[in-house]
Amino acid sequence: MVLQAKDAGLAITWLRDLSDGFISFDADPSRKIPGPFIVRRSKTNLKVNNKQNESSSDHTKPFFIGIEKSKNQESLLLDDFHWNQKSNEGLKRTVLFETHQKSGAKIIPFAGWEMPVWYSSVVDEHQSTRNAAGIFDVSHMGVFEAQGSHASVFLDCVCGNYISDLKTGESCYTHFLDPNAKVIDDLLVYRHMPDKYLVVVNAANTDKDWAWLNAVKNGSVKIENNRPWIKCLGRDVLLRNLHDEAVEDQRVDIALQGQLSKDILLKIGFDEQDIQKISNLARTNLCHAQWGDQDLIISRTGYTGEKMAFEIFIHPEYSVQLWKKLIEVGTPYGLKPCGLGARDSLRTEAGLPLYGHEMGGKFNLGVAEAGFGSYVKTHKPWFIGRSAFLENEKDRSHKVIRFCFEEKRTRIAHLGDFVFNDKGKNIGFVTSCAIDKEGFLTGQACIEDKYTIIDTPILIFQKTDSQKPIDFSKLNEGDKISLPSKARIIKRFPRL
Repeated sequence: MVLQAKDAGLAITWLRDLSDGFISFDADPSRKIPGPFIVRRSKTNLKVNNKQNESSSDHTKPFFIGIEKSKNQESLLLDDFHWNQKSNEGLKRTVLFETHQKSGAKIIPFAGWEMPVWYSSVVDEHQSTRNAAGIFDVSHMGVFEAQGSHASVFLDCVCGNYISDLKTGESCYTHFLDPNAKVIDDLLVYRHMPDKYLVVVNAANTDKDWAWLNAVKNGSVKIENNRPWIKCLGRDVLLRNLHDEAVEDQRVDIALQGQLSKDILLKIGFDEQDIQKISNLARTNLCHAQWGDQDLIISRTGYTGEKMAFEIFIHPEYSVQLWKKLIEVGTPYGLKPCGLGARDSLRTEAGLPLYGHEMGGKFNLGVAEAGFGSYVKTHKPWFIGRSAFLENEKDRSHKVIRFCFEEKRTRIAHLGDFVFNDKGKNIGFVTSCAIDKEGFLTGQACIEDKYTIIDTPILIFQKTDSQKPIDFSKLNEGDKISLPSKARIIKRFPRL
């Protein structure tokens, strides 16, 4: 920016305040310029071009100051994104599949994969993770990479959270939203190098997410309802699917979770420098570490609610070797391999969401309903779904809570089971249910806001879908009917 010398001081102050969020620049006062940025006088003489060519203005930009006055570009309308999941594909297997079989794991279909649901029992594996450590095969999860100088700009457009704020070695939880603020997926973004980001998505959504990101990058789909001609910034980003066999530096994820997980991880054979780096990791931070010939990306993150937890990204060719080494070193500490059952019970106990249950899915729950609205940063000037998210919030009346049944010996609840208040009014539905470390069935449910106070008594009608209407006129003495079970609302995110 070139200014007259007499105006420079005032302009610098204005720009700094704009960057710091003290100055409104748009009709929507909640918007802030991403920053802060450093504003200083240039020591170089710059040539000034005072000619402005209005025809060169790019009206396909998703946001710019003065956008509300821009002209409608009817000839550039883009189509909605459509995704049809392929149903005729066979089940896939992770590289660890045979290792699971030899360990006696119970294998089930899950999200298009053959995965271990348990080795000993869900309860045993749950307790092992809470009391010592558990190891999980999560190599079915999708792993993408966004690379280049435009990577953060692109990811800020497709993610609700602030990605450009991440420093190298930091990660964050975020969401892909469509223009209607419907959840395409929830995910984690890891900035593992200055210009490289790992994007880890749910296994069931990997193909859909990959198609969505590439369609946005190519500018071929609608990303804003009010201006269906605009295109995303940062489309020069390089996107790579790190599960693609053609990619030399493939990555898959193995999760090591639990209070003793760091003690176990540090015993597998790192040098002193990497031991120090891993030991110093704060929650959600990550680092590169050398294990033999393998470069590992180690993140202090997880899906169990444990404060001490790690996810290890490694080339699939060496994942079996790493799994076996962790089992060998960790067994004396109480480490046990864990399946999908314990993974679900642990995350349910911790109050964490599962796509298809607490968000998205047949009930189409949004991020705010799921209880994670604070991860959608609406003061960002623009991202896909921002306008719709703000509009949806005006009418939102439900939110996900966590509950616990009063009695241990009761039937498990399922997705969609009705929730009633103590007066018999239907106030919502169950989203998840599993056993906790105390042996009680705990779960999550989406209910009306006014009933979400902790310790509120509720009633849950298990197996709602399988219940037939009761004709009380035909009941005889001795007949049995199903009754709802007593539960109460408990803290959503407990200290474990």
